Amino acid sequence: MFITPAYAQAADVPQVSPLMQFLPFILIFIIMYFLLIRPQQRRMKEHQAMINAVKKGDRVVTAGGMIAKVTKLGPDDSDEITAEIASGVDVKLLKSTLTSVLSKTEPANKK
Repeated sequence: MFITPAYAQAADVPQVSPLMQFLPFILIFIIMYFLLIRPQQRRMKEHQAMINAVKKGDRVVTAGGMIAKVTKLGPDDSDEITAEIASGVDVKLLKSTLTSVLSKTEPANKK
């Protein structure tokens, strides 16, 4: 009825190399890298490039959903901008809270 210890010890168990034991974990990490980590890094780079390209006159959307027009940029090392959300209402915002740029101002043509 029960398996005797002697019979259980005599069972043929194939030996698996340590590399083969960790292979599923390695494959899962590779799949996660290409499906989750790499696209997130690309989005972060695109967002940082968008933030660095913001200039005076651009219409932007903040993380809170407010649409504003950039009226003043802070110093180069600052993450601060001044934006007009309504006529005569200026607010200071952090560049990192901008989610998108709706319309970009075009640079003046130099002749």
